[in-house]
Amino acid sequence: MAVHRSPTTKPNPCAARDAKIATASITTATKSATATLPRRPRSPRAVRTAALVGAPSLVLGVALAAANLRPAVTSLASVLDDVRISVGAGHAWASALTAVPAVCFGAAGLLAPRLSRRFGLARALGWALALLTAGLALRVLDGPPVVLGGTLVACAGIAVGNVLIPVVIKQSFPHRIGAVTAVYTAALAAGGGLGAAATPWLAERLGGWRGALAAWALLGLAAVLTWLATARHGDPVAAAGERAGRGRPMRRSPLAWTVTAFFGLQALVAYTVMGWLPEVYIDAGVDRPTAGVYLAVSTLLGVPLSLVLPPVAARARTQSAWIVAVTVIGGSGLVGLLVAPAAAPLLWAVLAGFGMGVFPLAITVITLRTRDSADTATLSAMAQSIGYLIGALGPFAFGLLRGLTGGWTASLVFVLCVVAVQVAVGYAAGRDRTV
Repeated sequence: MAVHRSPTTKPNPCAARDAKIATASITTATKSATATLPRRPRSPRAVRTAALVGAPSLVLGVALAAANLRPAVTSLASVLDDVRISVGAGHAWASALTAVPAVCFGAAGLLAPRLSRRFGLARALGWALALLTAGLALRVLDGPPVVLGGTLVACAGIAVGNVLIPVVIKQSFPHRIGAVTAVYTAALAAGGGLGAAATPWLAERLGGWRGALAAWALLGLAAVLTWLATARHGDPVAAAGERAGRGRPMRRSPLAWTVTAFFGLQALVAYTVMGWLPEVYIDAGVDRPTAGVYLAVSTLLGVPLSLVLPPVAARARTQSAWIVAVTVIGGSGLVGLLVAPAAAPLLWAVLAGFGMGVFPLAITVITLRTRDSADTATLSAMAQSIGYLIGALGPFAFGLLRGLTGGWTASLVFVLCVVAVQVAVGYAAGRDRTV
């Protein structure tokens, strides 16, 4: 039986061409119609979680905010004995007062990521600077409880800034982390040095320590106004490639704990030096204004170190060698204070200040050991909150040992032991890994 096949239809070139033209016309018309539709409004949450616009004006805002994060501590240290005698407090109160900043940095720093998620970086840092300014003005109004309470309020604002400014740098300047970190840490060191050097001078001209300490609230007010003018969130779409929300849990990461321990050890040494160095010099026969200048030298040395170390270290594959070298140099200054404090006081101050230059390396390590800004915020909060609680032990133990022994030998040996541990932990934290 024959099988009948239907004749094959040959394709019509004209019909195929017409179909392509029609399809292209429909696609073009659809795109045009879609383009004319109004854009969906950005949600408030999307705006809050977007990165701040990384304009040069924001660098100015970051720098002025950073300049306010240390004078609350160093200005008080330079007139600590005058404050203690004036308010009728004892050495135990002075030891507690020098430990307050680090304790507050640790406790309040835990809240910083939550504040950022709820209100956004711009508002959270703006309120933090306002709180800092209010605390600086409040603490000069009355006796020991008010001095202590005002310092707590000011340091709560500082704690939020400590945690969130590295996040701003990571989000808004992802290709200039080293350079902007250098600006941040240099401004921070400059503010600390200015607080130590200028406060005794201001006390002579403003009628005592109350006017001198209150004057630093003006610098805080300037930072608030500058931040309000320069910090604004960008387009959430521009940050689409960046993972938003909470960072990954860090408490199970050995590297995160290593970075936290390193940050805590350097904070312990730095806040001990900033809180007690003038008193060590005064007991060695140096007059109070000169002792304040030596503390200023130690902190101001951080300015050039902060400008040089972060960019250079960030370009290196590992930061371990830099951390070890800076820490050992700082330890040599503490050895000088232990052996012969009056023999070369300026040299010891310079060497100790060089050692505090490890702080910008600690900030750089936090940003380099994470993959994105969400993890940076989480690690920054962990390292700074727990790290500053570790750091609070330093000033308190230093003063306590001084009270128990009647001299500074045991106190300085204690700090040198911490420096030795910092060398090993800092080397591990500087290795090329991410959490």
